[in-house]
Amino acid sequence: MKLTVKHFNDLTVSELYDILKLRVSVFVLEQSCLYQELDDMDKNAFHLWFSDEEGISAYLRVLPQSVWGEVSIGRVISVKRRQGLGSLILAEGIKTAKEKYGANRIAIGAQLYAESFYEKAGFARASEEYIEDGITHIKMLLEL
Repeated sequence: MKLTVKHFNDLTVSELYDILKLRVSVFVLEQSCLYQELDDMDKNAFHLWFSDEEGISAYLRVLPQSVWGEVSIGRVISVKRRQGLGSLILAEGIKTAKEKYGANRIAIGAQLYAESFYEKAGFARASEEYIEDGITHIKMLLEL
């Protein structure tokens, strides 16, 4: 399993295509959620993924403070579920947020069903439930 960490400006066209294909496959098709996946935030983000001979197996992006008002992690995907890859990529995202942006707090807009997953990494609920793109979310914060 290989970890790759790249800023948007350093992504190859093929890497960007694979990332966007995966995100649309999960967040638009699998979750039956019609929304604008290409949101311009990618241009300011670091993109992290684990890959193997089959392609991307886990992915997320880390956004700078200027985007959400604080450093944030989003688009967390584990292709091979229930194997610990989600926790591993999240830990790498937290590490990258600290290293690249000097984060002392990290925000995430979590789908409600994933609350316990993020709690295991130290995130705590920081908002009431809200609907985003037809899916119930909560804001969660990790104090570093």
